[in-house]
Amino acid sequence: MNVLIVTAHPEPHSFNGGLVDTAVNQLKKAGHSVDVDDLYAERFNAIEHAEHYSQRVDQDYFAALDEQRHHHKNAALPADIQRELARLEWADLVIFQFPLWWHAQPAVLKGWFDRVLVYGGRYTSRMRYDQGYFKGKRAMLSVTAGSPEAAFQPFGRAGNMVAWLWPIHSSLYYVGFDVLAPQLSYGVQGGGIKYQNEEALRKHLNVCKQRWAERLTHWECEKPIPFAGWEDWDEEGMLSKTAPLRWRLG
Repeated sequence: MNVLIVTAHPEPHSFNGGLVDTAVNQLKKAGHSVDVDDLYAERFNAIEHAEHYSQRVDQDYFAALDEQRHHHKNAALPADIQRELARLEWADLVIFQFPLWWHAQPAVLKGWFDRVLVYGGRYTSRMRYDQGYFKGKRAMLSVTAGSPEAAFQPFGRAGNMVAWLWPIHSSLYYVGFDVLAPQLSYGVQGGGIKYQNEEALRKHLNVCKQRWAERLTHWECEKPIPFAGWEDWDEEGMLSKTAPLRWRLG
């Protein structure tokens, strides 16, 4: 398999960087091909802007979706976006490695979604969800968080991690990916906030790396997170009364 790791952390020697190294080593050991897409190291421009587009549809008013569609149709997308799209075409699995900052992904990764998943090329009004462009490919988040796991439960002080990751999971499914359950590494303390001493922390982080390596030995056998698809919705976009997902808790 071809595995693309999109990583969004400004320090390559961080714990996030260590998880990337763990993944690369384990995946290559298993015979997979791996490409690391380091958004900070490559200085990916996360800001969508009119200046990215050389063949403007409208010089007086910038409509990002119109420009994305037009430039995709005319094979005139910016070079950095063409590079990212080529990487996604190559990949069977895309892993997104990042720390949870302000209850979401870092800005550079949010901007990656804004610019790379181009309208007209990677999604349209009908090319979405279970009919999405990347149907048949898999995606997985590997996320680090500073607080302990208990803080991210539904009634924890940090809020439900399922809710924080839902927008990213939903975006990946929107363009067709089969989304695997996330790999979560909690308790990566920093900034002077401590939940355990340094020795205990080192042991904890090593365990997190070991868990990540172990999971990457069997990811091909995992089932994706269930989402509703076109056949589950009525003409108003609501789950039909017979849709199984309508009757789950939560």
